[in-house]
Amino acid sequence: MPEKPNVRKVAQLARLRLTEKEIDRFTKDMESILEAFQDLDRVPTKGVKPSFQPIETKNVLRKDKIENSLTQEEALSNTRNKEKGLFKGPKVA
Repeated sequence: MPEKPNVRKVAQLARLRLTEKEIDRFTKDMESILEAFQDLDRVPTKGVKPSFQPIETKNVLRKDKIENSLTQEEALSNTRNKEKGLFKGPKVA
């Protein structure tokens, strides 16, 4: 069973400020989650092949294809925010 110090530690690591009421609630929630994992531990899995993806994944990327790109002049043609042949953005402090 999870204890309040464990919930406080998780909250601290996640940089959450929890009230005592929230800590009580999350302690109960964490207990339910751990019980669900205990149920899973009881499932017989001997001889079952591990499955990391429920659906087989395939490479969905296309092959690189060389195409013509815009010239610098064309790329800058629709902006007023340019300077010395480059896009000009806002100042960053």
